[in-house]
Amino acid sequence: MRKQINNILTVAITLVATVGYAQNKQNDTINTGVIDVVKPYAPSISDAFKVKEVPTSDDKTTETKKEIKYNIFSFPVASTFTPAKGKAAVVEKAKPIKLYDNYATLGVGSYTTILGEVYLNHAISRNESVGGYVSHHSSGDGIDGVAFDHGFSDSKINVNYAARTRYSAWNVEGGFQHQKYNWYGVPDTYVANAQADNIDVGHVFYNAHVGGDISFEDTYINSGSVFFRRFSDNQGSGENRFIAKGKVDVPVNGEEISTEIKVDYLGGDFDNNYTATNAIDYGNFQIGLMPSYQIIQDDLTLNLGVSAFYLNDTASGSNQFYIYPNITATYRVVNDVVIAYGGIQGDLEQNSYYGFASENPFVSPTLLITPTDKQYNAYVGLKGKLSSAMSYNVSGSYTSNQNMALYKSNAITRLSEDYHYGNSFGIAYDDVTVFGLSGEINVDVNRNFNLGLKAEYFSYSSDNEAEAWNLPDVKGSLFLDYQIDKKWFAGANLFYTGERKDEYFLNDGTVVPAPQTVTLDSYFDANAHVGYHVTEQISVFAKANNIANNSYQRWQNTPVQGIQFLAGATYKFDF
Repeated sequence: MRKQINNILTVAITLVATVGYAQNKQNDTINTGVIDVVKPYAPSISDAFKVKEVPTSDDKTTETKKEIKYNIFSFPVASTFTPAKGKAAVVEKAKPIKLYDNYATLGVGSYTTILGEVYLNHAISRNESVGGYVSHHSSGDGIDGVAFDHGFSDSKINVNYAARTRYSAWNVEGGFQHQKYNWYGVPDTYVANAQADNIDVGHVFYNAHVGGDISFEDTYINSGSVFFRRFSDNQGSGENRFIAKGKVDVPVNGEEISTEIKVDYLGGDFDNNYTATNAIDYGNFQIGLMPSYQIIQDDLTLNLGVSAFYLNDTASGSNQFYIYPNITATYRVVNDVVIAYGGIQGDLEQNSYYGFASENPFVSPTLLITPTDKQYNAYVGLKGKLSSAMSYNVSGSYTSNQNMALYKSNAITRLSEDYHYGNSFGIAYDDVTVFGLSGEINVDVNRNFNLGLKAEYFSYSSDNEAEAWNLPDVKGSLFLDYQIDKKWFAGANLFYTGERKDEYFLNDGTVVPAPQTVTLDSYFDANAHVGYHVTEQISVFAKANNIANNSYQRWQNTPVQGIQFLAGATYKFDF
């Protein structure tokens, strides 16, 4: 403020001096005179001035600030302490688990059971590998009340070669399998007759196959595969099957239609039909085309497609064309917690002697082989996660099948073959609709504990047959695996199968044929195992099967072995 006042005074003095000097200059040229100007005083508000709120002060003692210095009173202290050098903390790393490419297992148990398996895999280079396995599982007699040989054996060998390039990966493999089962399920009332006829209940299967597959990256051709199998038995039966598949992306108006192409040929023959009057020849040739278009919008995923098949019955020369819906959808209702799904799909299912014998090894070599027209399978369901460790899946379905294959006991005829004593099964085809409900819960607490529980209910309606033969109304299963610690591990599984219906048909010429419906009891099959890792490479184990010791019948007149024990060891290794 003082600086501003000084500036104002300086300007005022300068103006006064200038005016005075100008007047002096005028006196030199203008005569002086006195002029009196009389004017009344008219005050205005501009003459007022505002009082300063903060008065200025000329007190120099208050304006001058004193410099303040902060000091501490320190003095040296003698000390013998020497700080240690800093060292980074060390985190103990878990020892990585050693994974081996090969293993061998051998186990022996009750009923003269032998279980053995060897799996080999060798990396030829970074992109090539070769491998294979050999397995054997056999068991002898020992079931109480069974008069005929009821042991079995199953041996197989397989080799494969795999390679990978920058844009493709392919694999070729081949194998052979030898199986032996027995038609030991002769009804008690005909055991004496069968023994008197000195029947041979042994049935041997031979299976040889070769195949390969290839997949591509960044091309319209996604993948392809070929497969050939020769299946035969010791009864003069033989079957050939060739399957070729390909999957391509077809561009249409800027969109890609995923399309699967399938060629499926089946041909075979049996020396006799069940009445031993004629041989059976069969052949079915299919060509399938299955395009599908996927739409993804927010939480909705929709697949729209159809499946079209051309079928040629090479034995009869007839031709047919089938078309099925192929529509599926999923919708995330609540992220991964609730996911709704559903669909309606159909298929032309190629039945085969190999498939029937794999599911029921007691079939007779007298089967009529024809495809099943699965017109549609409509289903809806909900799945998701109840927590990070628990997931669920519930669903309902309704399926319509034409020419559905049903296993049915063959009639007792005592003609000329070893399977004519009610101890074998044939195939009955019928139009069957199936309503099903299922629920499933899986618990995966951590890598050391896994639990799975599943239950299913079915209701059948058949057109011509009295029942949907040998199909259960209820099925259930439970699986448990537990890694107790680094050394011990254990597991268990439980299967439940509800009641089934079958037929008892006597037609041996001594009595009037009288088909009777037979109800097979439901059963539980409980199994458990425990093991111990002796070293990283050697483990020992023990198993108990059919713990309830229930000689139930999976098929009519074919009781299974009671409680079974097995112990063995596994050795893992590298070359």
